[in-house]
Amino acid sequence: EALTGDGVFKYYAGLEQELKDAAHAAKCEPATLVKRIEALTEEVRALSSENEKLKNKMAREALGDVMDQVQDVKGTALLAAKVPGVDMPGLMNLGDQLKAKLGEGVIVLASEKDGKVSLLAMATDQAMKNGAHAGNLIKGIAKLVGGGGGGRPNMAQAGGKNPAGIEAALKEAVQVLNDQLR
Repeated sequence: EALTGDGVFKYYAGLEQELKDAAHAAKCEPATLVKRIEALTEEVRALSSENEKLKNKMAREALGDVMDQVQDVKGTALLAAKVPGVDMPGLMNLGDQLKAKLGEGVIVLASEKDGKVSLLAMATDQAMKNGAHAGNLIKGIAKLVGGGGGGRPNMAQAGGKNPAGIEAALKEAVQVLNDQLR
């Protein structure tokens, strides 16, 4: 399809207006629009990185010192804790940190954010040798938060829609782990 005569002028006038509108939205002149977009993109990247760091810090602070919540289940350490307002990536990051702090054992974390529940279970190598299976553990407790999930023996996750069931799920984690361990 080709443009001729006045159609060409209208087409380019429309493009020029779009360029001016974009420059106005970016608060710059059309000649500097590309540099402004690059600067804004870099600013978004920096703010996104800062946001992730703050979310991780908030997750750690919300959890506080939970090492006093560690329970012994047939000789395997279990840390089952609720962390308010943390999304799944935040739970995974926190789980890795707690696993390093715990040494050997099983970690179960639960969080409610925006009316949705996230569950995470992690098992260390020694815990798996003792019979722990994070995927089966998550399957055993996810129904209590109105959801489902699963995963590997060392790490599993689930989602749910019933935040009121978090406490029951964390209590059930003790029983499910007890049934798994030899």
